[in-house]
Amino acid sequence: MSDDDVIGEVYSGCFRRLVVQLYAVTGDLGEAQEAVQEAFTRALAAPRRFAGLDNPEAWLRRVAVNVARSRHRRRRMLDGLLRRIGPPPVVADTAPEHLALLAALRRLPDGQRHALALHYLVDLPVEEVARTLGVSVGTVKSRLSRGRQALALLLSSSDAAAIVGRADVRS
Repeated sequence: MSDDDVIGEVYSGCFRRLVVQLYAVTGDLGEAQEAVQEAFTRALAAPRRFAGLDNPEAWLRRVAVNVARSRHRRRRMLDGLLRRIGPPPVVADTAPEHLALLAALRRLPDGQRHALALHYLVDLPVEEVARTLGVSVGTVKSRLSRGRQALALLLSSSDAAAIVGRADVRS
């Protein structure tokens, strides 16, 4: 049996049980599911090591509990920080042009949207966008070029009204 088969078998045999157990620990079904998924992701990162475990379900449970605890600690720290500094300022621009741009960006493929947002909205240089996304500079330049072309089509005057209308519905 291959390492991937072992992980698949363990997944089908204990995923639900682990989620129920973590749900009891966290009190949040979504959090429990994410913690168990993260545990399986870590198993997939080292399939040979995972396949050699005597009790893979116990290992997954321990990892999932640790993930849930870490996330809880980080959330508590963030909540404390937010209480000290107050609510974040409202920065949403509700101008029709801005809403049209955001709606158009949501319609682009992830790679183009991320490159455009990091370069033009966050103002990162192309090299930094490449490092952030883990791709080459040439890939970023290509995504920026294709993304600009796609945005130009999406934001043409005939489509702008429709895009703004959809943005109002989604928001």
